[in-house]
Amino acid sequence: MKRILGIDPGTRFCGYGVVDFVPRSKPLYIECGVIQLDASLSLPQRLYQLSTDLRDVILEFQPQHLAVESIFYGKNVQSALRLGYARGVVVMLVAEYSLEFYEYAPNAIKRAVSGHGHARKEDMQRVVMWQCGLASPPDSDAADALAIALCHSFSQQLPEAFKSSKKRRDV
Repeated sequence: MKRILGIDPGTRFCGYGVVDFVPRSKPLYIECGVIQLDASLSLPQRLYQLSTDLRDVILEFQPQHLAVESIFYGKNVQSALRLGYARGVVVMLVAEYSLEFYEYAPNAIKRAVSGHGHARKEDMQRVVMWQCGLASPPDSDAADALAIALCHSFSQQLPEAFKSSKKRRDV
């Protein structure tokens, strides 16, 4: 069994989702949630808060794998830079806790979890709710993180030749 922590990093909200992977079995939902960072703090203070709160999540759930969405450039350069800072915190924690680090393209996550690469946020929330047997859809940041964890779990079922994840060795 492998415990997988999916992270949807951000500098205001950071989603996390935890699943257990058991070979030849459906992923087992453990927990998901959102870390809300204090908007009144400066960016460095929020990044410190993010590192502290994510340490607590890692210590509580003891994952072996951590997966994130790969960075894509949208229309707002400032948003991409802030996302990069939050991802930097995540990568630092990967090294600190000796976790295996994986990243997946946004369309690959959507395709693996919902069946098509252009699913809307609401669709992803419903599919994640169904996949994990939840009574109601999780918050969109938590659903995104859970989708990342599910995508990684599904990729673990594939023969090595078909895997599309990028296991990062440079952290």
